[in-house]
Amino acid sequence: MLHGHASARACDLGATDLYALNILQLGGPMTPGELGTRTGLTTGPTTRLVDRLERAGYVRRTPDPEDRRKVIVEPVGKPADLDLVMAPARQKIGEILRGYSAEQLHTLFDYFTRATSAYREAAEQLGTRTPTTK
Repeated sequence: MLHGHASARACDLGATDLYALNILQLGGPMTPGELGTRTGLTTGPTTRLVDRLERAGYVRRTPDPEDRRKVIVEPVGKPADLDLVMAPARQKIGEILRGYSAEQLHTLFDYFTRATSAYREAAEQLGTRTPTTK
């Protein structure tokens, strides 16, 4: 998380902006509502986020081909310095990964794949909870 914040600052972005770009790069085009759900933002902040990213040239809004009343946000660029900023961490992670056997890498990738699903499911469950009173 700290590296993400530092990387965002180095690219003149807010941490949420970089997080949203990562979500779009990994998840592909999505509605602003989906992006808001994945970032944890409500409607107003999501609109401002998409506006900022669109002005910066990182995303564009396009009509949903299945429902012209909807808009899709799609990634069209990334900060020019992002690869440069991320390179040292990527190199160090690469060095760490090269120290593992193929079997160990398989176990690591299996863990992260399964953990991702578990965290996503848990986040969805938390998102559907109603607040309880004390």
